[in-house]
Amino acid sequence: MTGGAPSNPLRSPGDRRLPRVPDPCTLVVFGVTGDLAKKKLIPAVYDLANRGLLPPGFALLGFARRDWQHGDFEQLAREAAEKGARTEFRESTWDRLTDSMKFLPGSFDDDDAFDKLADMLRELDASHGTQGNAAFYLSIPPTAFPTVLKQMQRTGMADNAASGGWRRVVVEKPFGHDLPSSRELNDLVDDVFTAQDVFRIDHYLGKETVQNLLALRFANELFEPIWNSKHVDSVQITMAEDVGIGTRAGFYEGTGAARDVLQNHLLQLLALTAMEEPVGFDAESLRTEKRKVLGALKPPKDLDAYAVRGQYDQGWLAGERVKAYRAEEGVDPASRTETFAAVRLEVETRRWAGVPFYLRTGKRLPRRVTEIGVVFRKAPHLPFSKTDTEELGSNQLVVRVQPDEGVTLRFGSKVPGTTMEVRDVAMDFQYGEAFTEASPEAYERLLLDVLLGDASLFPRNQEVEESWRVIDPIEQHWASRDDGPQLYRAGEWGPRAADEMLARDGRVWRRP
Repeated sequence: MTGGAPSNPLRSPGDRRLPRVPDPCTLVVFGVTGDLAKKKLIPAVYDLANRGLLPPGFALLGFARRDWQHGDFEQLAREAAEKGARTEFRESTWDRLTDSMKFLPGSFDDDDAFDKLADMLRELDASHGTQGNAAFYLSIPPTAFPTVLKQMQRTGMADNAASGGWRRVVVEKPFGHDLPSSRELNDLVDDVFTAQDVFRIDHYLGKETVQNLLALRFANELFEPIWNSKHVDSVQITMAEDVGIGTRAGFYEGTGAARDVLQNHLLQLLALTAMEEPVGFDAESLRTEKRKVLGALKPPKDLDAYAVRGQYDQGWLAGERVKAYRAEEGVDPASRTETFAAVRLEVETRRWAGVPFYLRTGKRLPRRVTEIGVVFRKAPHLPFSKTDTEELGSNQLVVRVQPDEGVTLRFGSKVPGTTMEVRDVAMDFQYGEAFTEASPEAYERLLLDVLLGDASLFPRNQEVEESWRVIDPIEQHWASRDDGPQLYRAGEWGPRAADEMLARDGRVWRRP
């Protein structure tokens, strides 16, 4: 499996556009038979191989409790790659990849299985030339993290010096369920791995459009001068899903929408939207500026008015009758778990003083969409009469993260005719139309960054703890109330209280 590209004499040696290929290494996936591995990780590994971005000395090692042989794992992996890969499936690529695939059955508390895993890593050093380098992906429930981490510590698998190469760990969200548990988890991970070798993955940060937000702001003179409270009225960040909880009742009942999405995805998007210009696009510079924003966030003082929770009821969605959350399999019929959360936050910095940031997320909403909407202040309209501009709204810049990746700019334009009438029009940029190269999947980019040791798109523990500092008071307030989440019909944009929250400020939600 070869990677890289022929040298280009027109490009300098430091040209960041050149393909980056990691050092020889092993990727160990714990929980390799789970949904995340099948739907995202294995297809991402195949796509990297197909693009020539994996080193010749690469091995994929799966670990799970299934009593499988290697052939069973190979079949699962092939089906996952054929179904989920972004790039064309090629037998030649697959043949090279399967030569480097191994599977080891075992439970997380099985000392013997982890001893065998340590031995297998040493064998791969000899057979595949992986040079002692290994990345461990914890695609497992957070409750299993302590057991697995302690097993790696016991066997020396996390020790860079003992292995003779680098050892890294990838931790999936949620990073704890509140600030104390997050600190406990961070302490445990940092006790086993060195801080620079811990990659806390938030797949939203791997999306091309999220990274484009930085290019939009800092590579263009057009936007940065107006990216402040003098010109911006408010910012709305939405992550809407049209699906229910599916088979995730066990996880979701103990988590809810605020912990599942607000605490990580949406606060990270807020940080990227509000951050100051970094001195460079290296990991330390980006993380420093994001942490400043998260540290300047304050929960709303009036939590009853500006922290809304809802739960989907039965209703119609896309012409189909769907059941209420409490009727979903595995859900408590009296559940108080929120499937919708909305909150008003402020960033207490000079740039953003007085600008509200409205965040919302929910399930069983009308459509699947994630977007960042920057709503600008209205012009005074001095030359125009009231009737000239009565159909004109606010200028808006909307960054669509998914599914129709792109950017929309809304502004006023004169309607053709003999009278002066100004209405909203839109200029639209779409990734799929502007570029011939398809965007890589988020996990594809993030897995490659892990193997390269590039932590630019991974939150560090201080960012995680600052996020919990914002969310914990909201969760504690909701837990202290006698009433539960406000119900909303499936197919609606959340409970009425979410609209009332913005109405108090004289604003309305964008309709994506």
